[in-house]
Amino acid sequence: MAKRPIDMHDVELAALAAAGGRAEFGELVRRHGSAVRALLRRMGAQPSLADDVAQDAFLTAFQKVGEFRGQGTFGAWVKRIAARLYLRRRSREARYVAELEGEPEPSGGVQAGELVDLDEALQALSEVERLCVSLCHGAGFSHPEIAQSLDLPLGTVKSHVKRGLDKLRARLAPVVDQHGRPADVRA
Repeated sequence: MAKRPIDMHDVELAALAAAGGRAEFGELVRRHGSAVRALLRRMGAQPSLADDVAQDAFLTAFQKVGEFRGQGTFGAWVKRIAARLYLRRRSREARYVAELEGEPEPSGGVQAGELVDLDEALQALSEVERLCVSLCHGAGFSHPEIAQSLDLPLGTVKSHVKRGLDKLRARLAPVVDQHGRPADVRA
């Protein structure tokens, strides 16, 4: 009895998809679609744009699935495709250049009992910091790959990643009193 697509590993599905297996590629889309859209939203794409870019990324992946060799995960491979498509779209629209100069307003830490969403915390970063952190930690790009993709010097990318991570840590860290205890939000 043949294995069902749902029971197959991504590498098997990609190989069958490369041979024309639409159902197998559909299973890959089902497995990884939401993660790709989430990455794009974390990079700054509005939900509808994230959906459009994710669809384009999966179309590109379908056309190039024969190039996927299983060196790394399929999810990481398609996220890299999506991130590059998003960056190209941003570059074409020439919006990100103006946003590079904007700095977010500083914000304090999290009060005890307050829930913070990573996506919300990422919105506190400047656009370029959000892109660099998302590409590095969400899409698995190396610093040199980010530098090339964003056409920025390598040192600048490293600075944006470090500064962005520092801001995220500060934003997500609980606020404590002078004794190191969680601050009371009712005060």
